[in-house]
Amino acid sequence: MSYVMSSKPRFRILTELRKGNKIPTELAKILDSPISHISTTLKELEIKELVECLTSERRKNKFFKITNKGEGVLGDIGKETKR
Repeated sequence: MSYVMSSKPRFRILTELRKGNKIPTELAKILDSPISHISTTLKELEIKELVECLTSERRKNKFFKITNKGEGVLGDIGKETKR
């Protein structure tokens, strides 16, 4: 949980992916952030098993989704912030 909360981009990406699967370009536009930052953050989140790439065979326009573990982390953050 602290891993996600310590980085605003990590939190924002997970929150957006909770709404539906997206490609990095969409996330960059929504979050008004450079695509390079989005891609790096997605890789970090994927290593932590908080997001999953659905189209890893593609070179571009890879779709990402939040994992159950990622949903759990966001749920825990929600509980902590409501205290």
